[in-house]
Amino acid sequence: MEERRDERQSLGRRGEDAAVRALRKRGYEILERGYRRLRGEIDVIARDRGTFVFIEVKTRTRRDFGPPEDAVNAAKQAQVRRIAEAYLSERKLGSPPCRFDVVAVETGADGTLSIRHIPDAF
Repeated sequence: MEERRDERQSLGRRGEDAAVRALRKRGYEILERGYRRLRGEIDVIARDRGTFVFIEVKTRTRRDFGPPEDAVNAAKQAQVRRIAEAYLSERKLGSPPCRFDVVAVETGADGTLSIRHIPDAF
């Protein structure tokens, strides 16, 4: 059981690293990774020009349960919004322009990664 969790964490980290590289190539400034508050986490917090972007990264090896972005359901969206509010409040940033993106990462059988960035996903 421990080994399976380690594999999932390793896969998630690999997907998140790939997502961050792709975001940087698009000109995003990465502000935080793994921001934890309120019993949850935002994978990546970035700035895209003047907009704060709160990003959920989902990585999958198979589509048995649909594409990775389908895992960002209403409950996960609400959790990310709450944590984003905490981030803005904690840093006394007021109400700057914000949006919520999803980066879906899928691994191929040969180990290649496919990355889909979905701006303003929710």
